Amino acid sequence: MLVDALDRLENAVAGLPSESAGVRLQANEPLREMLEPNGCVGAIPAQFLGGGAKPVRAILFNKTAETNWSLAWHQDRTICVKTKREVEGFGRWTVKQGFVHVAPPVDLLAKMITIRVHLDDVPATNAPLQIAPGSHREGMVPVGKIEETVARLGTAICLADAGDVWVYSTLILHASAASQQAKARRVLQVDYAAFDLPGGLEWQGI
Repeated sequence: MLVDALDRLENAVAGLPSESAGVRLQANEPLREMLEPNGCVGAIPAQFLGGGAKPVRAILFNKTAETNWSLAWHQDRTICVKTKREVEGFGRWTVKQGFVHVAPPVDLLAKMITIRVHLDDVPATNAPLQIAPGSHREGMVPVGKIEETVARLGTAICLADAGDVWVYSTLILHASAASQQAKARRVLQVDYAAFDLPGGLEWQGI
């Protein structure tokens, strides 16, 4: 848990736009310091990836009465890079909120982990993350086989109190329902990697 760091996290994300479901975070020095391997947040993924772990993408999600949504079962299949460069195995280039994204080879995603830092309580009524345990071992699951895979593996619900942190493989199948509460459900989601990209590609970073 990061209860002792909640005030610092709150201050780091204060003033961010609230009308968007997800805000990609960049050039936020107080937050970046906390996300580094020796920071209060970054020390958690560093336990799994080692001291070379670095935050490569951060998004603040917030479900409120005005910005409420649900997500069907899916895998996170893209990474955020500084500029577009044609490299074998990388494709489906997109730009999201001004940031360049690309789908990398599945073995690259398999080496990454994602953390979710909860700034608010997330009981069963406040849209907790749902995961299919073990699905990260299935590789890239074709869209048409996602529901079948979830049914075979079963599901788990990731409840949380403010300050709790969930850590999981970036490739895991996950989903979330719309919140049943008319209150905030802020989650800081950060992808971590402990390797550089090939072919001159560079992580966008935080």
